[in-house]
Amino acid sequence: MQEMGLGRSEKRQMEEERVNLEWSLPVPSVQELVRQGQPDALPPRYVRDDVAPADHSPESSQGLPCIDLGKLMDPSSQSTELHNLHSACHQWGLFLLVNHEVSDEGMRLMKENVPGFFKLPYHEKQKSAQRPGSLEGYGQAFVTSHEQKLDWNDMIFLKCLPSHARNLELWPQNPPEFRIALDKYSEDLRKVAVAVVKYIGMALGIHEGELELLMKSFWEGRYEVRMNYYPPCPEPERAMGLSPHSDNSGITMLMECGNMPGLQVISRDGRWVTVPPVPGSIVVNLGQIMEIYSNGTYRAPDHRAVVNKEKERVSIVTFCYPSPSLPVGPSPQLLAATGLTPVFQTLSHSEYLQRFYNRKLDDVDPFISNLKL
Repeated sequence: MQEMGLGRSEKRQMEEERVNLEWSLPVPSVQELVRQGQPDALPPRYVRDDVAPADHSPESSQGLPCIDLGKLMDPSSQSTELHNLHSACHQWGLFLLVNHEVSDEGMRLMKENVPGFFKLPYHEKQKSAQRPGSLEGYGQAFVTSHEQKLDWNDMIFLKCLPSHARNLELWPQNPPEFRIALDKYSEDLRKVAVAVVKYIGMALGIHEGELELLMKSFWEGRYEVRMNYYPPCPEPERAMGLSPHSDNSGITMLMECGNMPGLQVISRDGRWVTVPPVPGSIVVNLGQIMEIYSNGTYRAPDHRAVVNKEKERVSIVTFCYPSPSLPVGPSPQLLAATGLTPVFQTLSHSEYLQRFYNRKLDDVDPFISNLKL
């Protein structure tokens, strides 16, 4: 979220206040806006003159790394693939993951049921609408003022793991297999996340006890799934599907439900590069927790979603967090082995999240800078 649509005097006043990002104001459904008659021009709240315009010419995606989980698991190819993984995390903070062992059935169920949910009548989707004071449910995230500019998307955000964190009142009962699909997919993603984190740790040089602790922490951690619907947009060059941001997670994994590109990541030289949908792959990007854990060796990249004039896009994003018992700070083993001084503070998990969700508006971009020593 960014400080959008505020006048100068109002902005000065609010700079001294903190906003709570654990809830969101209700806003109109973009999908319903389109259904009721595609507008010829963007409604004013969706016009984004405050961010760099989206480049809708196909950006070369050559150089975006692809990591093979099978090669990481194979002793004969592990060393080379760990080198590739280290380079991907350092240069991009994002990679395409193939041979990830998420079941074909699990992916198929999600690719059917998530678009199926967004095809339901509005009144049916509203049964899962966000409740006051919470981000969870159907709506939009991080809308904290009535003047704020809006993203061109609808979403449903659900806590999945640990299972006792689920608010099943918000889990759709239609389509009929939605709950089954999300339950299976989140369990599959947890297994993949633990494996990915293991090899990221190995690429950093983490081993033995600390590596085991890192893996155990992600097995016991939180998994939250955000499912996004981006309708066709009358002026895609003036809108944002999702504002530029980096994630506060450990790692984030994205699966596309079709072949419509939309995700863009910023390169080290400041270019917005389109991440192409590759059938069967999962996009992994590092969150701020992993950037901090690597003491800044790896990056949590800024990324965004752009929209299309002709076609819709549906994506499924899983935010993977370590256990609340794991402090958020640079790896002790990494600091000891390299002799480097810590770049970031070490915080308790709850303090880290409290700082993220309760902060000054002008601290939002980038939040992670405020954690540097």
